[in-house]
Amino acid sequence: MPKKKLDSVEQFQEVLKQGQPFLLIKHSLTCPISQGAFAEYEKFVKDYPNVDTYYLYVQEARPLSNYIAETFGVKHESPQALLFENGSVVWHTSHWNITYDTLKKEVMKS
Repeated sequence: MPKKKLDSVEQFQEVLKQGQPFLLIKHSLTCPISQGAFAEYEKFVKDYPNVDTYYLYVQEARPLSNYIAETFGVKHESPQALLFENGSVVWHTSHWNITYDTLKKEVMKS
């Protein structure tokens, strides 16, 4: 299953309603740290195409990014990785901690 871009709260709610675990990446188009994290994420997605995964561009989806932070009580950071299960955030990390190995370890646990 390829990665999919989310732009709106409505799109996010549709994904949440499906009830499947999924990984979400918040990516900043202007941050070098975020570029590195997104590259690690893309390597992970390539090797694990069966993982349900989504991303958003913070600059293009600010309302969605804020909605996720407020709804799930996870302070907004960028870049940020969030793992959702049963409608809740079960794991999250940010910045230099978003690596291929970290994603593999956390996502493949679920």
